[in-house]
Amino acid sequence: MSNDSSIVKVVSRRMAGDRIRNIADRLKQETALQIKATSRILGAAAQISENHDRLINEVVEMVEEDFEQHPPAKGINVLTIEQLKHRFGTLNQAKAHFATKANSWASLVEKLNEPTATPPSHQDEAAVDARLAAIESDLKTLRTDLNQALSLLDLILKKVS
Repeated sequence: MSNDSSIVKVVSRRMAGDRIRNIADRLKQETALQIKATSRILGAAAQISENHDRLINEVVEMVEEDFEQHPPAKGINVLTIEQLKHRFGTLNQAKAHFATKANSWASLVEKLNEPTATPPSHQDEAAVDARLAAIESDLKTLRTDLNQALSLLDLILKKVS
C-alpha cells in the first residue's frame, strides 16, 4: 500500500506542477498582451499629442497671418496726441518728421493710425472659415481618438488590478 500512496503523491505533484506551469504560461501570455496593448495606447497617445501640437501651430500661424494682413482697426490708436506732443513738441516738427500734412494733432494721429491694408474680402473670410472648420474637425477626431485610447487603458488597468 505504501507503494500506491507514493505513486499517488508523485502523480499529484506532477499534476500540481502542470497546473502551475499552465498558470505561469497564461500569465506570461496575458503580460505580453498587456504590454502590446499598452504600447499601442502609448503610440496612439503620442500621435494624438503630435496632432494636437500641429493644430496649435496651425492656429498660431493663422492668427499671425491675420495680424500681418490686417493691422489694428481704425479707432484703435497706436499713437496718441500726448505721445506725439511729448516726442516732437510742435505740430510742425511732427508733420515734418512723418512727411505728411495735417491741420491738427488729432488729424495727424488719425492719419498715422490709419490701417494701410485693405479690409478683408468675403473670399478671405471664407478661406479663414474653411481653415477653422478643418481644424475644428481635426480636434473632434483627436478628442474621439483620445477617448478611445483612455477607454482601452482603463480596460487594461481593470484587468491588471
